[in-house]
Amino acid sequence: MRAPLPPFKPLPLKPPAVDVQRRADGSILLRSRHAPGSSPRSIAHLLQTRAVQHPERPWMKQRAPGHGPWRQVTYGQALAAAESIAQWLLDQGLTAADSVLVLSANSIEHALLTLGCYTAGVPIAPISPATSLLSTDHARLRHCAAVVQPKVVFAQEGAPFARALAVLRAAHPGLALVTVDGAGDGAVPFADLLATRPTAAVVAARDTLGPATVAKVLFTSGSTGLPKGVPQTFGMMSATIAGQEGLRAEPPEPGLIPQSLEWMPWSHISAGNIGFNSVLWNGATVHLCEGKPIPGQFETTIRNLREVSPTAFGSAPIAFGMLADAMERDVELRRSFFRNLRSMGYGGATLSNDVYDRLQALAIAETGQRIALTTMYGATETQGVTVTHWATERVGLVGLPVPGMTIKLVPNGSKFEVRVQGPTVTSGYLRDPERTAAAFDDEGFYKLGDAARFIDDSDPAQGLVFDGRVTEDFKLDSGTWVSVGTLRPDIVAACSPYLMDAVVTGQDKPFAGALLWPSAAGLKLLDGDGRPGDALAKLRAVLADRLAGFNAQAGGSSRRIGRFLLLAEPPSIDAGEITDKGYVNQRATLERRATQVAALYADPPGDGVVVV
Repeated sequence: MRAPLPPFKPLPLKPPAVDVQRRADGSILLRSRHAPGSSPRSIAHLLQTRAVQHPERPWMKQRAPGHGPWRQVTYGQALAAAESIAQWLLDQGLTAADSVLVLSANSIEHALLTLGCYTAGVPIAPISPATSLLSTDHARLRHCAAVVQPKVVFAQEGAPFARALAVLRAAHPGLALVTVDGAGDGAVPFADLLATRPTAAVVAARDTLGPATVAKVLFTSGSTGLPKGVPQTFGMMSATIAGQEGLRAEPPEPGLIPQSLEWMPWSHISAGNIGFNSVLWNGATVHLCEGKPIPGQFETTIRNLREVSPTAFGSAPIAFGMLADAMERDVELRRSFFRNLRSMGYGGATLSNDVYDRLQALAIAETGQRIALTTMYGATETQGVTVTHWATERVGLVGLPVPGMTIKLVPNGSKFEVRVQGPTVTSGYLRDPERTAAAFDDEGFYKLGDAARFIDDSDPAQGLVFDGRVTEDFKLDSGTWVSVGTLRPDIVAACSPYLMDAVVTGQDKPFAGALLWPSAAGLKLLDGDGRPGDALAKLRAVLADRLAGFNAQAGGSSRRIGRFLLLAEPPSIDAGEITDKGYVNQRATLERRATQVAALYADPPGDGVVVV
């Protein structure tokens, strides 16, 4: 009999409570019983409030180049910089009808420019740096610029973005360029913006801000075509804060200044809106991390975590797997990570049970307690709409509606499709009425395209669990449905630590197959295990054995992998196969790698195909 596990470290959040309305058509409406809490008029007003309350408190820290010492900006300095930048924007004649396009990654200057745009009421549009740096045709960059029609473009450095800037200026001849290093043809040094003296015009601009003001435009991943521009209003942002505040069970601990380490890009909703605004709301200090959860770059995150002991740590599931690997080898890292930690959060994809178990084993070894793993679910169009705000041993949860939001579960075949309505949901796509009309149902609910189900239909308060993408699921030729969203993480977990990710195949075929990306860590283990042979050959054998064991426990044909093929070429950003957060696009990969998919089902199997 297994010994009972230690308790979870307490979360200062309210317990789950939900109202459920079951309709005659089979649809289900869900609303939180907790009311939304307080929230700011706008993020610009929130900055002003916090700067008055604690002007000397560090707001944001970032290392000098080359992993140098931390440099910082206080709340008071951030307000002063935002007002100077706002004045410069107003002096250039920018209004709410214009925009500022950001090409580069997270930085203190990027953050200050964001606050300056917020203060002036000029929408800012951050896009993934890969759109400019890794793309070979810049088609997405040209598309995004055509949607937001910027008057100003910002880049941290001029030289790395020279090709992208040339593309933009060819399409937008009057485009003004701002760079931190002052490099670039006709570039305005960022220091000039900071040196601008604010006038009463800044106060007047801030006074016009309200819930309907568009603060920024974020772009979708482009999984169903070119990215869509989604206007983000201050009302949407404030309602997200209100929803989170409505779940708070107790007032903030006096004297506690939450600390966080952030690597996720501000071109995405989780870090760019929810995380960014939460730091301001909680008067926290955020440390910018230039590492990423990919081989060769995650070491930077590890080095930072030796110095920064976060109060809460949020990241993509892929990062948690790499973090578990590192902490299992390094007790000092484990000690630093868990020193002040109260909770962890993941989103955007399902965390595997394997990684969850390893994280909890590490937490118990270091603290004697388990650490709750929360998750918020949403989209660029909706902000966060559900959250798991209680300690649970389950992974893959969608949680329950954020206070103020209504979730509608609509029957779709054997599943329930998730739709949402509420103050955090956008009114539509920028300059795209056709796709706007298609995104909402006849009651005005936004269609997320995901499926969810109750953990226990008789006890809805246990929450919803993710049940795959409605648009990704497919049928085998037997008519059996394959749930891609649940099968993919289970395959990766069964083959841990040898896989980076997987793509499931098999539409209208006799069995499910898989295209597999090996992990660098897994190949390194096999290369150094002392046995003769090529690491890839050994990897194929290990994966065949792991997947055979997985199949033995899988149950029906929808959960068994008949054949697999290792992919040598990494996922392509240009082709939309992967985002800069490390999320793989199933549909784009299947379309781009149709030849490899065909090899899986050839008779005899194609080169490199392994029959399980």
